[in-house]
Amino acid sequence: MNSKTLYLRLLGYVVPYWRVFALAILAIVVMAVSDPILAALIQPLLDGGFVDKDPTMMKWMPIFLILLFSIKGLAMLASSVGMTWVASRVVMDLRAKMFDKILSLPTSDFDQTSAGVLLSKVTYDVSRVMAAATESLLILVRDTLSVIGLLVWMFYLNWMLSLIVFTIVPITIVVMRIVSIRLRRMNTSMQDAMGDITRVLEEAIGGHKLIKVFGGQHYEQKRFEDASNKVRRFEVKTKVTSGLSVFIVQLLTASALGVIIYIAAQQSAVDNITVGGFVSLFTAMGLLFSPIKRLTQVNDKLQQGLAAAQSVFDLIDKASELDNINEHSYLTKPKQLSGKLTFQQVTFYYEGQTTPALQDISLTIMPGETIAFVGASGSGKSTLANLIPHFYTITQGKLLIDDININELPLATLRANIALVSQEVVLFNDTVAANIAYGTMADAPREQIIEATKSAYALEFIQQMPNGLDTSIGERGVKLSGGQRQRLAIARALLKNAPILIFDEATSALDTQSEYQVQKSLEKLKQGRTTIIIAHRLSTIAKADRIVVMEKGRIVEIGQHAELIKKQGSYAKLYQLQKG
Repeated sequence: MNSKTLYLRLLGYVVPYWRVFALAILAIVVMAVSDPILAALIQPLLDGGFVDKDPTMMKWMPIFLILLFSIKGLAMLASSVGMTWVASRVVMDLRAKMFDKILSLPTSDFDQTSAGVLLSKVTYDVSRVMAAATESLLILVRDTLSVIGLLVWMFYLNWMLSLIVFTIVPITIVVMRIVSIRLRRMNTSMQDAMGDITRVLEEAIGGHKLIKVFGGQHYEQKRFEDASNKVRRFEVKTKVTSGLSVFIVQLLTASALGVIIYIAAQQSAVDNITVGGFVSLFTAMGLLFSPIKRLTQVNDKLQQGLAAAQSVFDLIDKASELDNINEHSYLTKPKQLSGKLTFQQVTFYYEGQTTPALQDISLTIMPGETIAFVGASGSGKSTLANLIPHFYTITQGKLLIDDININELPLATLRANIALVSQEVVLFNDTVAANIAYGTMADAPREQIIEATKSAYALEFIQQMPNGLDTSIGERGVKLSGGQRQRLAIARALLKNAPILIFDEATSALDTQSEYQVQKSLEKLKQGRTTIIIAHRLSTIAKADRIVVMEKGRIVEIGQHAELIKKQGSYAKLYQLQKG
């Protein structure tokens, strides 16, 4: 996207706030006009007040100056507050769009992009857009109008002298063009480097225990120092490039002013210009210097903002999960599915991988059936389970739910019929009750939440907490033990009461007694529901209706516990290894 397209798209977010924006622009125009007016007042002040000794001019001129500066000050306040208000709303809207996009991104995007990079985009990059949306625009509008107004006044006073100013314009345009390209490239690189800092920082905070135990402090310090130094180098290069461009433009401007002053002094000697006219011209040139200086510096902020806008729009423009089906086309179908699952020659590759994670999987799971998937790590068990909620799109073959292709079901309908307890328990910095009655279950009656905690055998430790169900559990449930966190996740799945239940290592963090209690609750819950259990501990799935043994992405055995033991195949070997 080029700079013009980016800026126009950015301004599109200003449209809802056009009234405040228009008032801010009007205030900027008033500010811009005040500089030429000030320069114009100098001539009658000197010629009329000091040279001609006009009493009326001497009386009213101070009042005009006070009024002028009062209006300019109020306009400056109005423009600054108005532009900041609009920009803050634009940034808030962009952050909301970015967050909405993050919530709808395919799982594969999270596999390829670190959380630190996404955090950097939402926090750091979007804040830099504010510079392009407010400060840069304010300078561009105000100072451009000021320069035009001052030049018009200068031409009115003495067009020959004013022409000298235009000798620097072509050189300035060339310098700014070269600098713009370089600044845009460096600011984009700096944002990537900031993403690296956030990623290293996030990993260090999340893995602080491992870092301490394995003595990784020096390694992490080096990584952080390298990332920080990379940002520092880009900041210095940006400042040097911007500073050089400002110096060149200022030198050209000062040279032009020097020539103008010399010629004006010569003209004054032969009465071609009055004292008031000369001072007014000189004042206009002096006032011209500051806006030109700001206009040469604004390019730095503008390119930073546009580079940030590019990063922000790159995220916003990412493709969301494929869900193109019109929900209304399924109004005739029941919202509650029975839970029948049919895998038809399913093959799946992770993005960028040449070896299939799943290969030629064909399996039918009937409603109410409990199926356990077992196998060594990397055999494809969790990948298979992740296809059911459509976290990934099948590469080849079909997955049917109630004989409907999963690709033809709206995601909301599909996922409303699935409850998940994963190996990595996800809890939020909220109360116990809010973590159990999460999302679409937020309005669940208190009695149902308590019943779910009872079934998950979590009520006992919840009652011992300071505020019971209303106790805050901290970030990621840090105040709870591993077993307690897992039981809350199981209570959440129990409350959802979905026809399809997926338990991916759901009891891995529980002690023997808690595991036994949860197994009892699962026995009750499984009745009339399709249950998918993924477990390494084979003792937990002995009562499953069928056990599916997987190796290298393929199904190698299917059967009940006893018959698989009799076969003395892969399952029997896994079972003997765990027993021994």
